[in-house]
Amino acid sequence: MLLAPPGAAGPGPARFAVPESYTPKHLAEKILTSKSALEGERKQVTVLFADLKGSMELLADRDPEEARKILDPVLERMMEAVHRYEGTVNQVMGDGVMALFGAPLAHEDHAVRACYAALRMQESVKRYAVERQRVEDIPIHVRIGLHSGEVVVRSIGSDLHMDYTAVGQTTHLAARMEQAALPGSILVTADTMRLAEGFVTVKSLGPLAIKGLSEGVDAYEVIGAGTARTRFQAAAARGLTRFVGRGDELTALDAGLRRALDGHGLAMGVVGAAGVGKSRLCQEFVERCRSRSLPVVEVHCLSHARTAPLGVLRELLRGALGVNQDAEPDLARERISERLVALDPSLVDALPLAHDLLAVSDPSSAEPAGDPLAQERAVAGLLRRLLRARGAAGAFVVHLDDAHWIDPQSERLLAELADVASTTRALLLLNFRPEFHAAWMGRSYYQQLSVAPLGREATREMISDLLGHDPSVVELRELIRERTQGNPFFIEEVVHALAASGALAGERGAYRRTSSAADLDVPATVQSLLAARVDALADSDKLVLQTAAVIGKRFSGLILRSIVGLPTGEVDRSLAMLEHVEFIRGETESEYVFRHPLTQEVAYGSQLLEQRIALHAAVARALEEVFAERLGECAALIAHHWEQARRPGQARRWRRLATLRVTRIQPRRPPRR
Repeated sequence: MLLAPPGAAGPGPARFAVPESYTPKHLAEKILTSKSALEGERKQVTVLFADLKGSMELLADRDPEEARKILDPVLERMMEAVHRYEGTVNQVMGDGVMALFGAPLAHEDHAVRACYAALRMQESVKRYAVERQRVEDIPIHVRIGLHSGEVVVRSIGSDLHMDYTAVGQTTHLAARMEQAALPGSILVTADTMRLAEGFVTVKSLGPLAIKGLSEGVDAYEVIGAGTARTRFQAAAARGLTRFVGRGDELTALDAGLRRALDGHGLAMGVVGAAGVGKSRLCQEFVERCRSRSLPVVEVHCLSHARTAPLGVLRELLRGALGVNQDAEPDLARERISERLVALDPSLVDALPLAHDLLAVSDPSSAEPAGDPLAQERAVAGLLRRLLRARGAAGAFVVHLDDAHWIDPQSERLLAELADVASTTRALLLLNFRPEFHAAWMGRSYYQQLSVAPLGREATREMISDLLGHDPSVVELRELIRERTQGNPFFIEEVVHALAASGALAGERGAYRRTSSAADLDVPATVQSLLAARVDALADSDKLVLQTAAVIGKRFSGLILRSIVGLPTGEVDRSLAMLEHVEFIRGETESEYVFRHPLTQEVAYGSQLLEQRIALHAAVARALEEVFAERLGECAALIAHHWEQARRPGQARRWRRLATLRVTRIQPRRPPRR
């Protein structure tokens, strides 16, 4: 268990004694539902420490009850900010909290969520401080520190208390960042900054001396939210690579657009695995549409915004009406009225609802919120009328990016919007991962386009554009190609990680290699993305995937069924599901292969060492039994699993058998004459 950082006050009051007492119901249910699949695993996380600076001096002469009246609202605001971004408050100290993002629930954007939570925390506490200042002169300032790294989740209690072990300096550095932060500021390490790059604006503070470490740790102060809201936007801010290998896909999208322009409205879904380039493809197509003077409304579904009711449809309305999120309420109401009435004068009766949806209602005429279902129906009616009016004015395109993160309320209404769009000259373009599906996608106006990894030549072209042509990177190009298997995001992140580590010197397109190390570690960004996808699986599917990862990149269904500990029918169902969401691919009736080697590595590495050792032993025994008639062929594989199971005696025996078999099947050389 983690102890409170030096200088923190003692334990919080009874109301904050256990996580169950302060964790929102929807988060608690998520954690407890998947508890068995989360325990005993390695997780990539961002750790956040926050405390009230100078609390000891501030409360020294106050009655304990009076002190709690000052402190509790601060703690509540800290926890609200953490929970808003689905973090877990694992410990409440007397004057602060320690929270994890990415555990027990994995999130591919855990560092971004943690930074956003820290910003929200500061903003909320500052507002509270202003309120307190009106009553009495009490300076209230919070300091926050963050660091990203790895932890091992040991167990999760029924009260949501989590026991874990930090790997390396994960929690220590977060605590030290907090202690080094000035009142009212947020400090992060370089590891967190790299994961949240583009999503937040930072100021470099240079290396900070950290007790226990021989070298200083680079620290950054988070100033505010950045311009990027999506991973694609963050990559674009760094500079996009040349767009290659998607000619056929663009042709298919153009054909769909022509059909819509001819008066046959269409919904098109672009589906593909994480990182395969769906957003980039759609963005290139959207820019083509704009170059043809076609109106485009873009909406980005965000993973951390899924709990905001009707959030995606609100953004769709905002985009359709051209209302800036930061516009002053008076100006926003004027713009909404102008746009709606211009499209259709009868929409004037919908103005109060539109103002309410976009949070710009006139306080003097605002109506209290009604029944949520009634509001949902009203919103659906407004958007139907808006789309019909927009369709009567001419062709247009709606792009819904990362639809797999759409909020449930917006998803329920999406079918109605697709129906309406199909009766106009509209193209509704969605991109999403294979796990997303909606019933309306079986309708005649829907077409689906699958996006595969880049082909061999396009992959080489992209890697060459990133690395350049220095002789020192020639071998590295092929190594990256093998590791990334044509996934553009993985390619970019591997190169980015190599440059950040110093293994590459120079600049993009003109790198030279400074290290001859052959191993390419999985970048933290890729690891978090894949781990979050694995965690989102049902418990049995996740168990099957992790067990298969121990067997190997290529695995036998017979071996899997014999060791996974589930009924055969359930294993078969899980294998079908894992194929559907593109984790694995069936090669023959009983042989499977991981679609991407990095998925297998992440699923394997997330398991604790003792679990992997036990599974390797089970695989070795199963190979001996299932392939008893072909032991010679399997000898090297059996030896490998005994080695990984830490059984050197058995491993040596099977290595000898493998060597003998190789010797026997070697063609005999003809005798010398």
